[in-house]
Amino acid sequence: MTFVQLIDCRTSRFDEMNRLMDTWVEQTKGKRTATHAMVGKDRSDASHFVEIVEFPSYEEAMRNSGLPETEKIFDDMVALCDGMPTFTDLEVVRDEQLNRATAREWFERAGTIGIDHTFDRMTDDYVDHDPSSPQDKGLRAAREEFAGWRRAFDFSFRVDDQIAEGDRVCTRWTWTARHKGDFLGMPATGQDVGMTGTTWQRFRDGMICEGWWQYDRVGLMRQLGVLGE
Repeated sequence: MTFVQLIDCRTSRFDEMNRLMDTWVEQTKGKRTATHAMVGKDRSDASHFVEIVEFPSYEEAMRNSGLPETEKIFDDMVALCDGMPTFTDLEVVRDEQLNRATAREWFERAGTIGIDHTFDRMTDDYVDHDPSSPQDKGLRAAREEFAGWRRAFDFSFRVDDQIAEGDRVCTRWTWTARHKGDFLGMPATGQDVGMTGTTWQRFRDGMICEGWWQYDRVGLMRQLGVLGE
């Protein structure tokens, strides 16, 4: 179970503490068991800081605490604080990464619901980057291209993997389809086809505002007989 530790402290020497943390990271390279660390400053009190450190489990956190470098750095940190830091240990019982969930929902719904509902999580100034297109597309053009894919294929996406970082989500997907209508001048073949791809989506206020696509278009054309092996 994911484990999170909150370290609450007050200091007027944060720049020194920040350099101390950099030193610790360097000294423990390859040894640390933490997966995510974040430091926040209280907007109403410039001397009040909270560090949030995430570990895969409580046991991994204890391994991290047991490193000799950790003990040394803790003593140095206390010397920079205005009083003893406090620690809160938390077992994570619910973890929602909302942008990642929205991205997954977008792909899972893409082939099964109407165009309006497919694009209802995109901003009006959405920008689409697609290697098959010489120019970036806005929301209207992206909707029209997507509608063309829907006319040409009955399809669905399977989400294979996702990574979320800041305001971006990367989704690795598998697309399976049946060719039912005209596609780039090729009439329907009734053939079952598929391809894999990766899409980066950028979010703003919970909405998708930009997308970058990479997919095996050449492989798809070969399956349809447009290109030779």
